[in-house]
Amino acid sequence: MNLPNFDSVQVGDMLPPLQKPPITRHTLALFCGASNDHNPIHVDIDFARAAGMPDVFAHGMLSMAYLGQLLTHWVPQSALRSFAVRFSSITQLKDSITCQGRITEKFVDNGEHRARIELKAVNQDNDVKLIGEAVVALGH
Repeated sequence: MNLPNFDSVQVGDMLPPLQKPPITRHTLALFCGASNDHNPIHVDIDFARAAGMPDVFAHGMLSMAYLGQLLTHWVPQSALRSFAVRFSSITQLKDSITCQGRITEKFVDNGEHRARIELKAVNQDNDVKLIGEAVVALGH
């Protein structure tokens, strides 16, 4: 994978969006194993209800992983310089998450051409689940 060229991208450019299929119980079970996060609130409906929730819900880190996938579909993982998110609302079963990124800044740091990317993960109702930011290296 080649790095996008610093001169060919502009502030305001959007990354190609990443659309994920609806969250299922199977998705959550697989993510438990992949992330080693076995909190029962994500897979055990009785536990979730005892905690006051109507059902299990997705790990926040699942949507963060989807945002990471958005980034690594655009640049190689080795180009990632920083990546941070803030969780906004719970991702429920059956939510279809769309990940979006927009270039907000281009700059040079220690001779390396970089872009700052504003990130957002929303569900099918455009309810924001995560917002964040990443910095990636670009080609020149």
